[in-house]
Amino acid sequence: MIYGQISEGLFILAIPLLLNRIGVKKMLILGMSAWVIRYILFAYGDSGSNIWMLYAGIILHGICYDFFFVTGYLYTERKAGEKIKSAAQGLFTFATYGLGMVIGTLFSGMVADYFATNGVRDWQHIWMVPVYIAAAVLVYFILAFRDKQTN
Repeated sequence: MIYGQISEGLFILAIPLLLNRIGVKKMLILGMSAWVIRYILFAYGDSGSNIWMLYAGIILHGICYDFFFVTGYLYTERKAGEKIKSAAQGLFTFATYGLGMVIGTLFSGMVADYFATNGVRDWQHIWMVPVYIAAAVLVYFILAFRDKQTN
C-alpha cells in the first residue's frame, strides 16, 4: 500500500505543473483512463506470475485519485467562485464520497454475489464490472464535458 501513497504524493506535486499545460479536461481524462487501466490490472493480476499487475494497479492510485478527485475539487472551486465555493465543494464531496460510496457499496455486494459459484468469487469478472462502468463514464465525459473559459 505504501506504493500507492508514494504515487499519490508524487502525482499531487504534478498537478500544478500539468493543470496549466494540458487543462482540466485532459487531466480528468488521464485520471479516468487510469481508473480503467487500474481495474483491468486488478482483474488480470494474481499472486503468481501476474503479481506485477497488482502492484501496478496500486501504483496507479496516485494518478487515479489526484487527477480525478483533486483536479475535480480545484475545478469546482474555480468555477463556483467565492460566494458558493463551500456549497459547491460540499455537493462534490456528497456526490463522490457520500452518495457515490453508498451506491458503490450496495452495487459491489450484488456484483460479488452474482459472480460467485459455491461461495467462490470470480474476481476477474467482478473487476471487469468497474472497468466497463469507468470506460462508459470516460467516453461520456469526453463527449459531453465543455469547459467554458471565463475571463
